[in-house]
Amino acid sequence: MCVSISEVAPHRIWRDFPDNQAMHLLIPYATCLSEPCLAAQPTLKLPHLEQLLKKLGPLDATGGDEFSLSPPHERALARALGLPAIDGQIAWAALQARQQLASATVDTAGTAWAFVTLCHWQVNTHHVAMSQLPLPGLSMEASAGLMAAMRLYFAEDGITLHADQPGRWLAQGEIFANLATASTDRVVGRNLEPWMPNTQQAAPLRRLQNEMQMLLYTHPVNDDRAQRGLPPVNSLWFSGTGALPAGYQTPSAQSQPGVIDALQQAALSDNWPAWTQAWQDIDATHIKSLLQRVGQGQPVQLTLCGERGSKSWHSYKATVWQKILSHLASKPLYSLLEAL
Repeated sequence: MCVSISEVAPHRIWRDFPDNQAMHLLIPYATCLSEPCLAAQPTLKLPHLEQLLKKLGPLDATGGDEFSLSPPHERALARALGLPAIDGQIAWAALQARQQLASATVDTAGTAWAFVTLCHWQVNTHHVAMSQLPLPGLSMEASAGLMAAMRLYFAEDGITLHADQPGRWLAQGEIFANLATASTDRVVGRNLEPWMPNTQQAAPLRRLQNEMQMLLYTHPVNDDRAQRGLPPVNSLWFSGTGALPAGYQTPSAQSQPGVIDALQQAALSDNWPAWTQAWQDIDATHIKSLLQRVGQGQPVQLTLCGERGSKSWHSYKATVWQKILSHLASKPLYSLLEAL
């Protein structure tokens, strides 16, 4: 299974931009390693994408494997935003804290942060797995109630909690500096054991996690969820750890990539016919728009991300001979996707 960040997910680390502003489109989950997904790729009909790739020149390609703590789309987005793309240490929470708490009396500069995501762990016979995020039916009020109940416990470990989104908090503390943690995109639907931080530095977080699991077991929020037939909030996950580089400035909105995450829901549910349809919808809208811009002589960039790596293309002025060579060297679309 491969998973993603939906528009309402509490673990979201990007924001979309209107298509008429984004000259660089970044598409996560352009492919997945699921066998049904790989089987579906040769049947994909994406005429605008095939035309577009023939008109663009290759940029960087990043390799890796599906076991990196930070998935390829997060690494690609970090590079586009000028953030260090250190595996498991992309400072998404610090960036969110700067944006979310800018009007509050919170000093966010130079300090380390993390996301704390409320979640449901499914206990199976041989392993524990993370259920779907965001948790259904978890309101901002319920999230705030849980944060109030846990705040003092975190404070004992030098961690200050701040509200962010329903089911996700911002945590400030030096324990998160240079601490590698797995993105929630890597753990949803999977056995959690390989992704748990097991360094000595993370030991207080593991203890805190165990303590909060006991607190959650009897919390009234879960009594209410049980009455509504919803899965209990029975654990939490730390991610997006680190501090922003000194002097870091966020690029202007116009220069940031537009992230197209329409493939998320189908991939999350292993619904590959729906994934195919979502790809076709992207091709008929966003990709078609990029193709039109190339025809108008506008600079564009496209980045496709899989579970292992990503690849980018950009518009450039090619000679006739370069165009001929590019056409002769072009690969079937499914072959390009399989390489990600």
